[in-house]
Amino acid sequence: MHGRPENAERGGAAKRAMGSMAVSASCAASAAGLMAAHRQAHGAPLNYFLHAGGPAAGPSMHLGWALAALSMSVVVIVALLLVIALARRRRVPADARLAHGETAALRWIYAGTGISSVALIAALVYTLVTLDSVAAPSRAPTLTLTVTAYDWWWKIEYGEADGAPAFVTANEIHIPVGEPVKIVLQSADVIHAFWVPQLAGKTQTIPGQTNEQWIQADAPGVYRGQCSQFCGAQHAHMAFEVVAQDRPGFDAWRRAQAQPVARETTDALAAHGQQLFHARCAGCHTVRGTDATGVQAPDLTHLDSRGLIAAGALTNTPEHQLDWIRHAQRIKPDSLMPSIDLTSSEASALSAYLATLH
Repeated sequence: MHGRPENAERGGAAKRAMGSMAVSASCAASAAGLMAAHRQAHGAPLNYFLHAGGPAAGPSMHLGWALAALSMSVVVIVALLLVIALARRRRVPADARLAHGETAALRWIYAGTGISSVALIAALVYTLVTLDSVAAPSRAPTLTLTVTAYDWWWKIEYGEADGAPAFVTANEIHIPVGEPVKIVLQSADVIHAFWVPQLAGKTQTIPGQTNEQWIQADAPGVYRGQCSQFCGAQHAHMAFEVVAQDRPGFDAWRRAQAQPVARETTDALAAHGQQLFHARCAGCHTVRGTDATGVQAPDLTHLDSRGLIAAGALTNTPEHQLDWIRHAQRIKPDSLMPSIDLTSSEASALSAYLATLH
């Protein structure tokens, strides 16, 4: 009899342990799925003519198809008329053709001008209606972000919300599925353009000026973004990702990202790597919770949780992290990131430390 409460307690502890293991397994599976989506998005083309992932992109996609069809129709009609004219030309002097065919020629000119004018006016009206329909979301945004463009990376700032403090991340935007998100756009240096083809059209970021855009994803997934305004040598390597999650997943991500990392690590190798990081990297990078407070380069507080590094140039793996640190100027010439000479032991230590930034 006395053993029953003890057995019940053991059973409850076992159930709690199994529940904890199930949650951990679920989180691990979710993280693995997200990393697979990152890899797929990294290699995918910026396809905005076949797939629209949100209400701001759908009307623009349809407009693009309509204008493309109109342009192709004009080319086909003009080419067809030219072929007919060449096939039916008559062997008579030019002066005679002008004298007898002036009236018929004028009819063709008037008809062509009239049809072209109607088509162009219709295209203009359709374009204006489409632009007006995507100018603002149908309901108030549930989230506001500030995105600042740098040569050649993106700084993303999340404000305070639901008790979670504000925080900064880089090159990866997380949003809740099915909710409009307001993006406040700024530039720290030259003109860039924020563009997520499957979610919205592009909006320029201009030094000294603040622009706004909104995006919304209808389904969970990873959507690739890109700077679409030429901005220098590494313009092509100025990408980012938008990760759309269900609301519970987004809230959990936001709470985790708002937390600083542990100030000290108990692993000897990682501790050595932390010392190396503070000695060589802290002047430019921030890791919240530590003495690294640099503001010239991306915030690395939760680096290991991101899918890509170097603003989309590489997938985020330990090998790519070290390759980027050692050979940044080979991978992304003219960027502010220098190539750093490391011994094998230093590389292992730094890799171990970066792996703790999750």
